[in-house]
Amino acid sequence: MGYIGSHGIAALHRYKYSGVDHSYLAKYVLQPFWIRFVNFFPLWMPPNMITLMGFMFLLISALLGYIYSPRLDSAPPRWVHFAHGLLLFLYQTFDAVDGKQARRTNSSSPLGELFDHGCDALACAFEALAFGSTAMCGRNTFWFWVISAVPFICATWEHYFTNTLILPAINGPTEGLMLIYVSHFFTAIVGAEWWAQEFGKSIPLLSWVPFIHEIPTYKAVIFLMIVFAVIPTVTFNVHNVYKVVQARKGSMLLALAMLYPFVVLLGGVLIWHYLSPSDIIGNYPHLVVMGTGLAFGFLVGRMILAHLCDEPKGLKTNMCMSLLYLPFAIANALTARLNDGVPLVDERFVLLFYCLFSGGLYLHFATSVVHEITAALGIYCFRITRKEA
Repeated sequence: MGYIGSHGIAALHRYKYSGVDHSYLAKYVLQPFWIRFVNFFPLWMPPNMITLMGFMFLLISALLGYIYSPRLDSAPPRWVHFAHGLLLFLYQTFDAVDGKQARRTNSSSPLGELFDHGCDALACAFEALAFGSTAMCGRNTFWFWVISAVPFICATWEHYFTNTLILPAINGPTEGLMLIYVSHFFTAIVGAEWWAQEFGKSIPLLSWVPFIHEIPTYKAVIFLMIVFAVIPTVTFNVHNVYKVVQARKGSMLLALAMLYPFVVLLGGVLIWHYLSPSDIIGNYPHLVVMGTGLAFGFLVGRMILAHLCDEPKGLKTNMCMSLLYLPFAIANALTARLNDGVPLVDERFVLLFYCLFSGGLYLHFATSVVHEITAALGIYCFRITRKEA
């Protein structure tokens, strides 16, 4: 059984993307650069290929982080920080110009939006791993993923209800990414140890701030990002959805139900970590972030598809498929409580299969949906020419 029904196919033919970017940085600095940069790509280059190339930059960045800092708690060579910054800048640039290439070649389609935002969802995990190696975050790398994933899924959820992707004056895809790659470049100059020292020593100008001046800089950054970025952004998303739901005389609980699988995913991983005898987030941060990031990618992809196909608002049951592995993992961790701290199955293998399960689920979803959309619209994924009737 496929993911798209007859109603969804009809909706795909009607769908038109709508987005608003209020960022002044994008409007006055980056957009002029992107408009010129897109001309470097030949007219035969499909936009989805540009998207995929941009995604591969982050994949390379995460791989560098793993090679030089397997547990994300040791300093890699300084050139690695510079590489992280350059690769993230290239990702942002390619992610921005793929849509311009689509309009330039008259090849815009719902598939392009799904492909673009699907890669962006996975990028949250890969960039979290890259930044974790730069800032030597160790176990806290997982929380850097969380503070990127929460605004991302809430923005996708808002887009589903408002039918317009609204980026505020300061937003993650523009100012957020720029702040991160500037941080990578800065670390290449001062060294990763800057992030490990107390916040008050790293930034003496803010040494008067209570509480955070005594904690490591990377932990202070997590706290500040939650307070000044995540909470305001999510509040903005919820407020916009609430206005739409009220105008349609709908149920806000039904609207929030679409976010339940993500809450369960995050809660399930934290419960698994709490029960784990192996300290999975501390000892295997790459596997935890990768497995959870792939499951998150499936949730986001399914929500985007629901929007493209104009499905009824509310919980999509098959979104819960990404949660099926967690009961086994939690049960296995519980067996350690009954067996002198030794789980039934070594947790390294449980984590590896978690990544394989999440990756397999995401791959099945992505390939199935790409095939269904290309067949329905008579287009190719990586070619601009249309299929013959």
